[in-house]
Amino acid sequence: MIRKLAAVLVLALAAACTSTADLSEAPADLGNFRLGHNIVVASKMRQSALSRGATEEEWVASLTAAVDERFGRYEGDRLYHLGISVEGFSIAPPGIPLLVSPKSVLIIRVTVWDDALGKKLNDEPKQFTVFESLSGDTLVGSGLTQTKEEQMENLSRNAAKVVQNWLLENPEWFPGIGSAESGAAKTGTDEKKEKVAGGS
Repeated sequence: MIRKLAAVLVLALAAACTSTADLSEAPADLGNFRLGHNIVVASKMRQSALSRGATEEEWVASLTAAVDERFGRYEGDRLYHLGISVEGFSIAPPGIPLLVSPKSVLIIRVTVWDDALGKKLNDEPKQFTVFESLSGDTLVGSGLTQTKEEQMENLSRNAAKVVQNWLLENPEWFPGIGSAESGAAKTGTDEKKEKVAGGS
């Protein structure tokens, strides 16, 4: 695991970035989705040698908050439970900027439960390797420009986004996608349109 994390760090600069800017927009259509249990565990996590330290409790709090932030916006009538296990991480430490500076990375495994069916939707946990978003602050190494808490928030938000993208790749799990009764929360713009149409 540690060797894999080290190799991932070298390649991270070339990795595709994940943007969480869509949090200010209406959530992507997941039909009648509503978040039920949001379970994050980190008891088996491994830390890279080139990493700031982080406790199980810190990762659980950070990821739980990010999942709530992204999936708590859905207002459907069908409960889905998300189970996330932190497998490994590396939080870029402060140091001298390098041509390829250390990048933060998080490895997670995810399981989805359908409450109505009473079963898991993926037989085996889905594993993801999540990188920090590239920006002016992280290009020279986020350890130089961000606190550990900011780095963890960046990774956690990106992890929640990656999980959402995966769910969107499996529309058969979510009845109601594309219907007018989708559980996606309404934006302020949509609410204003409804008020104008209703004459209020």
